[in-house]
Amino acid sequence: MQDRGDTICGVKDEFESTTENTALKRAIIERIEREGAISFRDFMETVLYEPRLGYYASSRPKMGREGDYLTSPELSPLFGAMIGRQLREMWQVMDSPSRFDIVEAGAGTGSLARDILSWARRTAPDFADAAVYTIVEISEPLQEAQRARLEDDGLADRCEWRQAFPDAIVGCVLSNELLDALPVHRVAQSNGRLREVYVGWDGAAFREELRDPSAEVRRYFERLDVAPGDGCHAEVNLGAPEWVAQASRSLERGFLATFDYGYEAPELYAPWRTDGTLLCFYRHNPGTDPYARIGRQDITSHVDFTTVRRAGEEAGLSTLGLVTQSDFLCNLGIMEATRLPEGSTDMEEHFARRRAVMELLDPGGLGRIKVLIQARGVDTVPLQGLRSAE
Repeated sequence: MQDRGDTICGVKDEFESTTENTALKRAIIERIEREGAISFRDFMETVLYEPRLGYYASSRPKMGREGDYLTSPELSPLFGAMIGRQLREMWQVMDSPSRFDIVEAGAGTGSLARDILSWARRTAPDFADAAVYTIVEISEPLQEAQRARLEDDGLADRCEWRQAFPDAIVGCVLSNELLDALPVHRVAQSNGRLREVYVGWDGAAFREELRDPSAEVRRYFERLDVAPGDGCHAEVNLGAPEWVAQASRSLERGFLATFDYGYEAPELYAPWRTDGTLLCFYRHNPGTDPYARIGRQDITSHVDFTTVRRAGEEAGLSTLGLVTQSDFLCNLGIMEATRLPEGSTDMEEHFARRRAVMELLDPGGLGRIKVLIQARGVDTVPLQGLRSAE
């Protein structure tokens, strides 16, 4: 009989059925009753990605002002314009090939794709002619939203959709706030002993149990030579390095650009970070209870950029730099983008742009997102967006 470990937490089911997916909750409970407690990773994967009932399978808005959280592309098209500038420089570094693949994984509402392609069509037509945009998206509701957004701007014919990476990419693989939404294992360090969080059901509420960690989780910390501080909880994202390895295998020549919340491992697992970085978002309200609003709230955790960087390097990529989004956008000239065209007196537009830029650069918010760029088969010239990483 498997050791059920120590019960550490019980969570009351305090929310009305209108704020949770009762069918999804029942499916999780039935699985636990059938199999016993499941890892937190399996719980999170089911809550977010169950094909019929999970959070990302729902057609309810998730991103933007009407959703649960706001990403950079939803805030302002200036973000996409700056990414477009960086992609054009990458294309030029590669000697301006006649075809330049832009492969975005997890493209949300399609806002970033729209803004990059709109900027290129308006500002850099030679680059626009070379760019072929591929969106890798497993969610059918999100695919539909992306197509609709791009069709509205006459850009859908410049895109194709896939559920997996294409082969032999020559260009740039791009992700924005994707890795922090991958399912994570949760662990706790107590008296020098690493334990893993499992999720059970006591008939009234989900209940966490501590058990011995899986071999993969043990190896993760052994490779880092870092461990959470005593008394700390932490998250382990084994899917992130797997995703990077997969993206790297598909990249024949070009760049891998990763935008996400996170830290290098020593900071992510610092002893003062007692509760880890797990956060939930519902209608722009953050929370820390992953057992509330089942299937109705997003769940994220910060990325370990040490492991992500190493995964790319082990797959044959060279690391060009890791900077904050604030530095990245400033290096690309986003402050200049707040200026109105010569002769324009639309001060309302000027102040709207300036407010958006301040949010994108906010060191306590979107500005602290990290930007990691790695490359294969290209000259390691300093990219404009990475100037502060030199």
